[in-house]
Amino acid sequence: MPNFTNAFGTQPSFDSLTAPIHSVGTQVMTSDGRKFRYVQAGASALVRGNMIQAPAQITNHDQLTPSAAAIGATQVSVTLGSTAVTANQYADGWICIDTTPGLGQLLKIQSHPAADASAAVVLTLYEVDALQVALTSSSRVTLVPNPYKSVIQTPVTTLTGAVLGSAIYPIAASEYGWIQTGGPAAVLVAGTPGVGLAVVVPGTAAGCVVVDGAAAATQVVGTMMVTGVDGKVLPVFLTID
Repeated sequence: MPNFTNAFGTQPSFDSLTAPIHSVGTQVMTSDGRKFRYVQAGASALVRGNMIQAPAQITNHDQLTPSAAAIGATQVSVTLGSTAVTANQYADGWICIDTTPGLGQLLKIQSHPAADASAAVVLTLYEVDALQVALTSSSRVTLVPNPYKSVIQTPVTTLTGAVLGSAIYPIAASEYGWIQTGGPAAVLVAGTPGVGLAVVVPGTAAGCVVVDGAAAATQVVGTMMVTGVDGKVLPVFLTID
């Protein structure tokens, strides 16, 4: 496995680390064109060759009611739905203002405390992402986690988050490392998709890709570089990044 060299220096791509040495979501590229992203694993270890997605959507954190907040504010208080938040669960994620006033703003979260279900929580924004349009109690806010934080294996049948890439080596639960997002990658295959055909997730097994299916229910992640063999890890040209 090659080392990556970028603005952050050089790090072996196969390290699973208990503390991050890059920002989650950092992208690097090798000289042969393969692309990678720095992630934190969720509650389960990442399995080599499996496709990986963002943490599952929490619908009780969608379209929340904020308190009034003025232009230039760097704190937004919202009332949660019936799911609590842990401290900094959404740190380095975003608030998306999905209803006027303030419609269309996507603002990066620096920190927040823990809060109980149905309670108010104050989200502190980065200074560069201060409110551009004032909010009122008629506005609605959706909380968006950093997709590369607490990533998980893609499930069978129905995706629960955006597909991010494939695991290139084991990353222990809650630890940090790299997944691949572009170029030739070794990926678990279900069925026998033909060489050159588009492959998608989800598939018939967790973490696998299958031949292109119903567009409304799948995400295209790349193309087969060889003829697929069911249950094997084979080369797929990833096109996620």
